Amino acid sequence: MSSFRIIPTLLLKKGGLVKGQSFANHKYVGDPINAVRIFNAKEVDELFFFDIESTLNGEHIDLDVVSKLANECYMPFAVGGGINSIDLISRLIELGVEKVVINSYAISEPDFIKEAAETFGSQAIVVCIDYKSDKNGLKKVFLNSSTKETDYDALKFAKLCSEMGAGELVLNSIEKDGMQNGFDIDFIKKVSDLVSVPVIGGCGAGNLSHFKSLKLSTNASAGTGGSFFVFHGPLNAVLISYPKKSEINNL
Repeated sequence: MSSFRIIPTLLLKKGGLVKGQSFANHKYVGDPINAVRIFNAKEVDELFFFDIESTLNGEHIDLDVVSKLANECYMPFAVGGGINSIDLISRLIELGVEKVVINSYAISEPDFIKEAAETFGSQAIVVCIDYKSDKNGLKKVFLNSSTKETDYDALKFAKLCSEMGAGELVLNSIEKDGMQNGFDIDFIKKVSDLVSVPVIGGCGAGNLSHFKSLKLSTNASAGTGGSFFVFHGPLNAVLISYPKKSEINNL
């Protein structure tokens, strides 16, 4: 049986489920609670929820929304969006969250990764790295929903996060987001070969063969995406889906 995981990522905006391309032009695609119920029925192993506006607005993911998600989710789930304090992580875990995903705050305060990992255990702390190529072709880390470039080289930052105690790393290619043309295999391979913690490839999945390529060509432990799970057909009609267990095991 395959240990490779396929994880849907659901993006939240004002309590609704949205999806876009290259971290922009997000459109409403439904109620996240309804999506969770469908994923329950399909026996999904794990879910990610990212609030895409929290950090931009100086806020954090809505705890009432998280509570409602926790009441519906049959599977372990992780949440991200404005995670910037030990108290907030504690409150989220009390609500039933298994993992928290730190993004922008990991960039401005890398020591927070270590503090959080020492407090809750590395298994509860995920760092999400959003990146794209700069004008020189170098992979650079971006924050605030891809609106601000940092000085961090993405590969070096991934190593730093691993050394600080992150239990998992999610690698989100901004250029691949929503394109459904495959993962950024080369970069994911570089990171998964470099660090000692599980790496999750994100952005670009359009079919199962993309997940197969990720599994066979890198040391990533999982792949995640959004469009693959919420859109269907050439016109991107909204249809929540998830592969059968047999399909995943045969990757």
